[in-house]
This record gives sequence, C-alpha cells and structure tokens, in this order.
Amino acid sequence: MTRRLIASLAAAAVFAGSAAPAAAALKTAVFAGGCFWSAEHDIEHTPGVTAVVVGYAGGTARNPNYENHEGFLEAIKVTYDSDKISYPQLVNAFFHHIDPTDPRGQICDFGPSYRTAVFAADPSETQAAQAVKAQVAKTLGKSVATMILPAATFWMGEDYHQDYARKNPMAYMAYRTGCGRDAALRRVWGGRS
Repeated sequence: MTRRLIASLAAAAVFAGSAAPAAAALKTAVFAGGCFWSAEHDIEHTPGVTAVVVGYAGGTARNPNYENHEGFLEAIKVTYDSDKISYPQLVNAFFHHIDPTDPRGQICDFGPSYRTAVFAADPSETQAAQAVKAQVAKTLGKSVATMILPAATFWMGEDYHQDYARKNPMAYMAYRTGCGRDAALRRVWGGRS
C-alpha cells in the first residue's frame, strides 16, 4: 500500500512538473480592433494564439452589453502561448489586421466604440506596444491613431457574438465583403510588413 501511494505521488509530481511550464507560458492580451467579429476572426489564425473571446474594454460602467456599451471599445481578449509568440510579435500581428491610421473607427464601422487600442497590462507591455506602434508609423509613413492604454476590465461579450464568423460564415463574409475590409487592409498594408 505504501509503495503504491509513493508511486502515485511521484507520478503526480512528475505530471504536475511537466504541465506547469505549459500553463505558465499561456498569457492574455486585450486589443480593440474595430468590429470585434473581424478582430477575433483575423487574430485567431496567428501562430501561438490559443483562444480569442470578444467583449468590451475601456469604459467605467459595470456589465456593458451590445445594446449599452457607451464609453467602451469593442475588444478581444487573446490567450497566447508566449513560448511560441512574444508579446511584441502579437502586438505587431494585431496592427497588421487593422487600419491603425484611422482615428474614426475601422473600415466601415465608425464611432467611438470602433476605435483601435492596445490595452497594456504593465510598463513592459506599454513600452513594447509603443515600440511596435512607432515601427508601424515608420513602415506606413503615417501617424498611427491606435491608442496604447492601461489595462482595463475586460467584459465578456454575449454568447451570440463569440466565434461569430465560424458560427455564421455566410453572414460574416457578407458583412466583411460589403464592408470592403480586405481591400481596405491591402490599401493600408500593401506588401509592407
């Protein structure tokens, strides 16, 4: 009985030891990229990204929702494996999925809740995001309107907004095509990276 207990404890310790680094490598980042359906759809294909959820960030009220999120930005919370993609690389990928030069919103969605932002969790993330923003401005040869803001409470969006493009592919592609998103991003980024 004692040997089985010791063997079980040893096996559990080995398993816990091997699982801990993988869990420790998972981090989160919050971005506002205009329409959260498109922000989610585009960033989730980035190598190292493990999950994306949509919601609201940057406001002061409690429990915002789609019908009442004044003062908030439509946002995404990205879970990523920091062993596969660094925070600066993730921020750079985010910038390449938006028009960072437009202060009014994104592509065909205009207004305060569609402005773009990076919500930095600490001074090192702020510094990294600012460096990426400066490089993007240099690459594009234009001023970048995307805000670098301190981390704010992220409020999860409604279930029907989660994975919208995957659950509603025809409706999403009609929106994306009608909006002209892909053509607009090609105009902004062209072959630049």
